[in-house]
Amino acid sequence: MDITFQAHNAVISDRLRAKATTALTKLARRLDRAVKATVRFEREETRCRVEIVIGTTRARAMVAEGTGRYYGPALAIALRHLDRQAAAEKRTAKDRAHKAARR
Repeated sequence: MDITFQAHNAVISDRLRAKATTALTKLARRLDRAVKATVRFEREETRCRVEIVIGTTRARAMVAEGTGRYYGPALAIALRHLDRQAAAEKRTAKDRAHKAARR
């Protein structure tokens, strides 16, 4: 998977880049069709924002955002959102229909 980092008004450490790269490669193994990822780090006054966009071959892109006072927690929030989206993506149509019928 090709990972692109973008920083807007932000300085990103190598350790934070490595953490993002490790988490995204683990997630890509679960998704099977992930081709590219873009990680944007933005800073506005006291708020840090991290946006992750994962492009896949067939399905629509998965987008997650996390905000916080520092980049580490914001990245963790965005990765948690992506993890939930990946879990929902892995369920088959039969599983989704079965769960909806039980409600």
